[in-house]
Amino acid sequence: MPFSSIQEVFNAFESLKVLVIGDVMIDSYIYGNAGRISPEAPVPVVNVNKKENRLGGAANVALNIQSLGATPILCSIIGDELDGETFFELLKARNISSQGIIKSRERITTVKTRVLAGSQHMLRVDSETDKALTALEQRALMDHIRNLATGCDVIIFEDYDKGVLNPAIISQTINLANELGIPTVVDPKKRNFLAYSGASLFKPNLRELKEGLKLEFDHHDLDQLSSAVNQLNAHMPVEKALITLSDRGVYLTDHVQSIHYPAHIRRIADVSGAGDTVVSIAALCEALHLSLEVQAELSNLGGGLVCQHLGVMPIEKESLLQEALKNEMILKHLTN
Repeated sequence: MPFSSIQEVFNAFESLKVLVIGDVMIDSYIYGNAGRISPEAPVPVVNVNKKENRLGGAANVALNIQSLGATPILCSIIGDELDGETFFELLKARNISSQGIIKSRERITTVKTRVLAGSQHMLRVDSETDKALTALEQRALMDHIRNLATGCDVIIFEDYDKGVLNPAIISQTINLANELGIPTVVDPKKRNFLAYSGASLFKPNLRELKEGLKLEFDHHDLDQLSSAVNQLNAHMPVEKALITLSDRGVYLTDHVQSIHYPAHIRRIADVSGAGDTVVSIAALCEALHLSLEVQAELSNLGGGLVCQHLGVMPIEKESLLQEALKNEMILKHLTN
């Protein structure tokens, strides 16, 4: 579909439906002040001012999708316990459907609790499991995916290595998506890194690329980065690879054309959640069949914007739109 303006692209986001499959979690925050050292151990004492729970993991990707105007459908497995109930309440509060969420007594809901004193991140405490799905859980999840995929415009795999995704689920879903003509976008982790053969867009960050391929290379050298991506495609063919390079921006290739866009200079407060934003924007661009250049730079802009906020936060659509309207490269390649 051709677009004559950035505004048309952002309007088109609102018609998209996105299936997000993967590990969901609760991001819990404890805010306070640290004014003294504990007499019990050489650690700071944090006096609590506020507590907050937010949707995290694949659920934060759903928040980003929703914030951009599209409709997210989450598909995952959580624990059948109090934290699981809290997760459902958070979904309800954000008006995100829970129809794809399965409760299991065999699992616990992942909760990442961060303790912050002022702007200082003092401690993180994780409550989680990363065990494999049971046969019953796997069948139930795949049934949900089959039922929910029809009518979706793009599927996102959001892997945090907590066990919801495995090679069988991944391959069956990619095959299903190919049959339905739905693009698939991947935000991988180490365990299933090379299980996504045939995906439309594969988006690791630099560390994940090195760990997944067991490679070391100078990422400042684009030739070495390109060689690593070629090795990735030799091991696991995908249509496109989008590598996020932190403060060096993004690299995107379709194995014919390759482009690198540097990061935009910003005041960075927290990089948490930037990958979720990048994969969300890239997926919507994939669903709209936007050019390589627009997909890369719009994702690059969004990832930088969320880093200006403390904690995991979804992208603000209007902020991204205003940045895009000022970006000559996006305007040029959108209308060419």
